[in-house]
Amino acid sequence: MEPRACRHSVTLPLFFLSVLFFPRAEALTKERGFNRSVSAVFVFGDSTVDPGNNNYIYTPIRSNFPPYGRSFENQEPTGRFCDGRLATDFIASYAGIKEYVPPYLDPTLSLEELMTGVSFASAGSGLDPLTARISNVIEISKQVEYYKEYRKRIEIAIGKRRTNNLIKKAVFVISCGTNDLVISYFTLRIRRQTYTIPEYQHFLIQKVEQLIQSLWAQGARRIAFVGLPPIGCLPIVITLNSQNAFLQRGCIDELSLVAKDYNLKLQNKLKAMHRNLAHFGGTIAYIDIYGPLSNLIQGYNKFGFEEAANGCCGSGIIETSFLCNPKSYVCPDASKYVFWDSVHPTERTYYIIFQNLRPIIDRIIS
Repeated sequence: MEPRACRHSVTLPLFFLSVLFFPRAEALTKERGFNRSVSAVFVFGDSTVDPGNNNYIYTPIRSNFPPYGRSFENQEPTGRFCDGRLATDFIASYAGIKEYVPPYLDPTLSLEELMTGVSFASAGSGLDPLTARISNVIEISKQVEYYKEYRKRIEIAIGKRRTNNLIKKAVFVISCGTNDLVISYFTLRIRRQTYTIPEYQHFLIQKVEQLIQSLWAQGARRIAFVGLPPIGCLPIVITLNSQNAFLQRGCIDELSLVAKDYNLKLQNKLKAMHRNLAHFGGTIAYIDIYGPLSNLIQGYNKFGFEEAANGCCGSGIIETSFLCNPKSYVCPDASKYVFWDSVHPTERTYYIIFQNLRPIIDRIIS
């Protein structure tokens, strides 16, 4: 558990133009003006949506140093596991809220920044509490506790009625589960000793239900839950499971199929929960990234990429977090790579996925 002292101390029918460049966040805001219907964006999960919370805890799982952030504003390494922005940054900007979703543990955040949403996510975390403990990062249950703390802080500042209205109009995005399968089950094999694959999937789905119930009880009414990517296509997974990590860089299909099967179970659970809660004015939606990312990886040339099996940082087959550091070799143009490091997509990849998901985003935030 992190010390409190640290708190204060795509089926891809895309427009060709959108593949060629990234608009600035202001331009995204102009595309749709949802800022009156969405008050804030709150984010929970792992490194795919952590903008820098791990900067403020004792863990080796950090990215607040170059070359991370190379494509970010002022080339700032914020703690995002990416060369630039995350999908949640694009969502917040598109919704007309703000350009970037900040980490909740940043002690310099203003009341205005807090009121328009924050991320509680922690790189290395998962639905399984054990996954977070392996890397000494913030468990999902602790992220929910931070959200409850957040609510109390806002209530003190603006009153209970305004806080309830803010929360009611907010969008909650959850992205986690990859680390559970990749690390806790298939790599370290800790959970494999006591769970079959279907049993562990069921265990994770139970955690999903508990998490949504916790957030619902705290006022969340618009919840978007992100499914798993094709985990067998992550460069580091290919490295660890290929018979020749340097010459055979194809996806490990049997692992991706486990993620695909999990996603189907996740969809079914979310649909059931949505049916039960919709009459209370709530929306619980499934966000598919498996399809978009898989199609992008398999047809990377069509999207202007030159590399999909290796990351941009270092050798691209093993480096992530502290292994991708100021001394690492970095490719000249990250926009030509699907992955930034051996696990995480580049900003360009996140943007393409975001564009593909706009219809479901529109349904959630409109």
